[in-house]
Amino acid sequence: MSPEQERRAGPLVGVRVVELASVIMAPYAAQQLGDLGADVIKVEPPTGDMTRHLPPQRHSGMGAGALNLNRNKRSVTIDLKAPNGRDALLALIATADVFITNVRPHALARLGLGYDEVAAVNPGLVYANAQGFRSDSALGNHAAYDDIVQAASGLVWLNEQVSGEPYYVPTVLVDKVCGLVIAQSVLAALHHRDATGTGQHVEVPMADTMLAFNLVEHLAAATLDPPQGPIGYPRALSSQRRASRTADGWMCILPYSDRNWRDFFGFVGRPELADDPRFRSLGDRARHADELYELAGRFAARHTSAEWQRFCDSVSIPAAPVLSLTEAATSAYAREGGLLQRAEHPTEGGYHLIGQPVRFSRTPAGLHRHCPRIGQHTEEVLAEIGFHPAS
Repeated sequence: MSPEQERRAGPLVGVRVVELASVIMAPYAAQQLGDLGADVIKVEPPTGDMTRHLPPQRHSGMGAGALNLNRNKRSVTIDLKAPNGRDALLALIATADVFITNVRPHALARLGLGYDEVAAVNPGLVYANAQGFRSDSALGNHAAYDDIVQAASGLVWLNEQVSGEPYYVPTVLVDKVCGLVIAQSVLAALHHRDATGTGQHVEVPMADTMLAFNLVEHLAAATLDPPQGPIGYPRALSSQRRASRTADGWMCILPYSDRNWRDFFGFVGRPELADDPRFRSLGDRARHADELYELAGRFAARHTSAEWQRFCDSVSIPAAPVLSLTEAATSAYAREGGLLQRAEHPTEGGYHLIGQPVRFSRTPAGLHRHCPRIGQHTEEVLAEIGFHPAS
């Protein structure tokens, strides 16, 4: 094991990942692998990944968002349009186990970095590319960001069914879900490579990934052929599915099983509703979700949040207060779990580190390197692989 590997920890120690990517999706996937111990080498243009320049920042190219997205990585700057630029990248990829990119297929082809060309240099490589739409479709080279795929995958429509307005989800859900799918798919392909010695091409189209994600519950009655109803899961699409106002605040109170609802109706003094034909079974409640949630919302105001929490805990009804993102991130629960930690960056000073939520009993994940400056490790990495521009 090399000195570099000895300094690291995690189940992926010894795996090298080359990232040619920008924005959030693919860098997030590579960050996940880096947290798990992989040696992630981020290849950037001389100006850096565009996300590095989003404010706020203390120094150019070190935007706040980049501090977490680019942790556990080494940065190498390569101008792929310059002489020897492609050669340098291919020399680096030749030493890698994984290549992750979100460059669009036509641009990869123009650069001579398609799968066949790269696999000729490293047949055992797991080559993972992700872009908006399938590369073999008519939309294969269309530009796409999170909002575009929210629209194209039905997610905006789902919001419109509930709110009456075609809102985007207020988080870059597509980028993060697809980033996790990239990481999952890379690990599966690595397992296959370790068993067979053969690498492969893995493509993660964002629109396909999110359509499959959205259909898990929303295919619903349209699962059957012929359909027994429209697409969409009624409970999730209820306009009354919302947090409840208690006597002194807001809570999510979520009875689910028959027993949960019987206990709930008893607590609010309406035990007879447990035998109401609209609410007797899970199917009945799903079909009458609007009425059920409207009633539950009115009943919630009869007790304080603390009273509701005590009652729900006593009968195993899931319940939680509505927290702001700041409250959630700074709660005792988050602090005890190390979900937001204070760290000291060698050039950027104090910052908050987003903890890795997954716990490994033998190979813990964690911080091995702070976010590098643009090109900080160029000379180090190129020397490591024995690449000299004049050669």
